[in-house]
Amino acid sequence: MSSPQAISSAARPLSASAIALMLMLCLTWAFNQIAIKLVLPDVPPMLQAMIRSMGALPVLFIIGSLRGVKFFERDGTWKPGLIAGLMFGIEFVLIFQGLRLTSASRAVVFLYTAPFFVALGSYQVLGERLGSTQWLGLAISFAGVALAIGVPQANVDSQVLLGDLMVVGGASLWAATTLVAKGTRLRFAAPEKALGYQVATSIPILGTAALLSGESITHTPSPLSFALMAFQAIWVVGTTFTLWFALVKAYSASKLSAFTFITPLFGVVGSYFIMHDHLSLAFGAAAVLVIAGLFLVNRPSQTAAAPADALLNVTKT
Repeated sequence: MSSPQAISSAARPLSASAIALMLMLCLTWAFNQIAIKLVLPDVPPMLQAMIRSMGALPVLFIIGSLRGVKFFERDGTWKPGLIAGLMFGIEFVLIFQGLRLTSASRAVVFLYTAPFFVALGSYQVLGERLGSTQWLGLAISFAGVALAIGVPQANVDSQVLLGDLMVVGGASLWAATTLVAKGTRLRFAAPEKALGYQVATSIPILGTAALLSGESITHTPSPLSFALMAFQAIWVVGTTFTLWFALVKAYSASKLSAFTFITPLFGVVGSYFIMHDHLSLAFGAAAVLVIAGLFLVNRPSQTAAAPADALLNVTKT
């Protein structure tokens, strides 16, 4: 049942400042994939992800403490929090390993197939009925992913395709984490506490993955790598996710989530200019299909609209 506050936030139009903030968040999340790729020569992927989580955890604790969040209060959220944390950790194992094999531009598109899995899982797990517009969006998104994976490009081999599939697997776990957050008591936890479960649990998972992979830092990272690691830990994980949750509390999450479809566009364009990734017209068409399909999935249906905050956690990386 929707609360009066949820109804009012759903009806509230986005202000100019909220739109500007969302554009800044989308630009940040798009560049995050590029930052990961740039740091890889100095810091292997699993160690990079573990260090990022270790750096983000105190940031979350400081922000939450300033807001009066009771992190250690017994509120029945530790079990779903642990489950979400396990999926969060494995998610980044897949994403970071996938980024070793595929390009940043491909990864950012495949990563944002997560709303496709959220919409499908919401129907199966949360009992949310999808309208014809949402089903059309699912079909278009699936067609875009299939086209992107199957595009015959000179620089795409079996390793690149494996990296693509690993990122898609990470996106599916991202969606599963969203469903846990929506379908359990975790939805009542403060944003910093809900995210803190995930970040804290991911540290031993990523550390174990780094150990099993034989990862090590063989030389002192460059100043650029240090700066990009700080950017990921303090700004991306510790700060922008908190800003996102603050916006969701004030505005309709469905309206806000529509803005996240700009993220893959920023990512593809940024990868082209910064990473010099090869982009074909066919892959560009696939990206357009994915983004257009995801927009339709999140578009309110007149016959079976999902709750306004159904995709609360869709934009986190």
